[in-house]
Amino acid sequence: MDIVLLILGGLLIMLGIAGSFLPIIPGPLTSWFGLLSLHYTTKVEQDWYFLGWTLAVAIIVMALDYLIPIWGTKAFGGTKAGAVGATVGLVVGLFFPPFGIIFGPFIGALAGELSKNTNRKLALKAAFGSFMGFLSGVLLKFIISFIYLLFFASTGWKAFESWF
Repeated sequence: MDIVLLILGGLLIMLGIAGSFLPIIPGPLTSWFGLLSLHYTTKVEQDWYFLGWTLAVAIIVMALDYLIPIWGTKAFGGTKAGAVGATVGLVVGLFFPPFGIIFGPFIGALAGELSKNTNRKLALKAAFGSFMGFLSGVLLKFIISFIYLLFFASTGWKAFESWF
């Protein structure tokens, strides 16, 4: 059973890292479930205090992921259309890696802003703000998910000999 939990935990950690870039998967929370899976093995015991703090961080990052792009868009004078465009641009950009992932949100934010605002200079500025906010959220999710991967790997590695 331990091997199954280890594999499940590893898959959840990797899915969480992918979720840092995919808007439909809550990256850090999915990675946290990987840590929880490792906790339920008989060879690795993580205390509930550790799991509670890492869960709190995952939930806070999820909330910030929604707020940061809004703050970025508003700071640069953008609208909700720019934020929605950035998300659509990311989804479309996923089909054209790696440049689509990088430039898709910006192009989407620009298109969204231009649909609501005919002033190109203002739309470009707002799109940049939306793009920067979006990238900040992605980076934050990736960092937390990667830290959870490091926790998973270091804890799992210590118990590796007893599993095999």
